[in-house]
Amino acid sequence: MEITLFEHGKLGCCPFLDNGKYQFEKYERIEARLFPSKRNDQKCFKIIVGSNALHLSANYYIGVDWLIENEHFIQVKPKLNKAILDRFNNEVNKLETELKYGNEIEQIPDNLNFEANYKELDYLKILLDAFKHSVIAEHTRDLVFIDWNAPEIEIQQKDDALTPFLVVQFLNMLKHIVRKGLKKSYYKVQENLNNRIKGKILVGTNIKQNVLKNRLTKTYCEYQQFGIDHKENRFLKKVLYYCSNYVNQNAGFFAGNQKSLEQLISYCKPAFELVSDETEITALKNIIHNPFFKEYKEAIKIGEYILKRFAYNISNTSASKQIKTPPFWIDMPKLFELYVYHHLLSAFSASEVKFQFSTYGNILDFLITKAGQEMVVDAKYKMKYRSSQIHEDIRQVAGYARLNKVYEALKFDDCNENIDCLIIYPSNEVLKDDYKFKCVLNDNSAIKAYRQVYKIGIPMPYI
Repeated sequence: MEITLFEHGKLGCCPFLDNGKYQFEKYERIEARLFPSKRNDQKCFKIIVGSNALHLSANYYIGVDWLIENEHFIQVKPKLNKAILDRFNNEVNKLETELKYGNEIEQIPDNLNFEANYKELDYLKILLDAFKHSVIAEHTRDLVFIDWNAPEIEIQQKDDALTPFLVVQFLNMLKHIVRKGLKKSYYKVQENLNNRIKGKILVGTNIKQNVLKNRLTKTYCEYQQFGIDHKENRFLKKVLYYCSNYVNQNAGFFAGNQKSLEQLISYCKPAFELVSDETEITALKNIIHNPFFKEYKEAIKIGEYILKRFAYNISNTSASKQIKTPPFWIDMPKLFELYVYHHLLSAFSASEVKFQFSTYGNILDFLITKAGQEMVVDAKYKMKYRSSQIHEDIRQVAGYARLNKVYEALKFDDCNENIDCLIIYPSNEVLKDDYKFKCVLNDNSAIKAYRQVYKIGIPMPYI
């Protein structure tokens, strides 16, 4: 049985009934999976076992996972509640009144959980935008967690979020590799040479191919050659072929981003013209990665995921109604941070934006160092509904702005001077092609209950 939720969905419930029989003990032991993250481990969804039913609430991840293995599974789709997005912005504007009268914001009513209030988020567009900058591509690791050891879950292909995500991620990684230039390395070549010897003679093969067939002027040899036709590039070409086939046959699963992907494929293919199609997956196990070509490590890892996803069979790239997928989760808060990073780079240079600035165990999302516009920026993908929780988020970013290392990084001479704080959150506005992010701190963006704390809603790509 499938239970479907949307991002930031209020609550769903599943009665303890299996074929008309009440079974509480089986559900009591269910635990939500933790998403492994270097920042902190968070549960992929929230679960509360009540007296009569199992209550589920979506967290900040999208994906598919088992509730009870081989029986019930949960699917969280990339849809945001329009009412919550508007409510968050409106309630932040009311903070000054609430501080004066001490009123708490009531939680979102249950009737806002209906599908009619949701917009489907184009998470592939967010990923494509993030990869436009090479500096952001370095931070795209660990966006997805896949449990390859768990039994696969059967879903409709139109609900498959994993495969398009992996394909977009791989093609963009490959674009940066091609732009930089394919790595050259030594690789072994076996060839039947005429009237000469190169490298070492393969005695057994030479006897079969030449001596027994009376080809006495030929010698079968193995030697090393330096170039791009080595096992890593062969593997990347193989995965590129799979991705190209999948994109061509499943255009409807990319939410209007197919043209961008076709351009990526056309850009990458010519670079692999001189690379052989023959490759062995097992040959990649003992590779020592070159730190100068660090993009290869992540591209090969994603490529292995893609081949596993298609069970190493090119025919599985074709369209079908039902597919089987391993349990997986995509980290939407981190993806949103990269999306904000992309837009900040449109307003500042790469040297003026410090991402994941770390100090004393605290990790700031962004630190803007441009002279005259210094600020601490926090990207908030999670929507908080109560005033106490909104105050907590504001106090967090304000606390970052009081760290001594932040003052040193911004070269503030006067330690008594306050640093501007900015919270960037998803808005209900739809992203347009001509949109340009402007980091303007004024009365319109100020949170008036606090001094020098501002907010800016950023348009999201919706389908």
